[in-house]
Amino acid sequence: MIHKKEFDYTPHDTELEKASNGYVMSLVAVMVGLPLPIINLIATFIFFMGQRHSTYFVRWHTTQALLSQFSLFVMNVVAFRWTVYIIFQDSAVNDLYIAYMLTVFLYNLTEFIATIYTAVKVRKGQHLEWFFYGPLTHEFVKS
Repeated sequence: MIHKKEFDYTPHDTELEKASNGYVMSLVAVMVGLPLPIINLIATFIFFMGQRHSTYFVRWHTTQALLSQFSLFVMNVVAFRWTVYIIFQDSAVNDLYIAYMLTVFLYNLTEFIATIYTAVKVRKGQHLEWFFYGPLTHEFVKS
């Protein structure tokens, strides 16, 4: 899921910290705005916008963090809306709902662990690319 790659240059310590903070920002936002899925995306987007004129290394990692938060946002919004619908429309919980909620839980857990792991490794100067998000990030971030 996560691949370690060599970067073209050795980033400075402040770059490592900013790139790592891009991942940490999404974790802090999850803790603050847990019931509302939009909070993590907004916090990560604000941090991304603040770093968009930074070095390539920082921009690359904040973009990867933002892209991962976007897909997480979509899954969590569907789960949130479906749950609200069940609560307020007196609808029944069915097998499809349980399967989706289990999938969302596992995806959130995996993304949470991967984010912590990536934040720590990036802070140590290692460039990590996530499956799917790494190649997509290369398309968005040009040097």
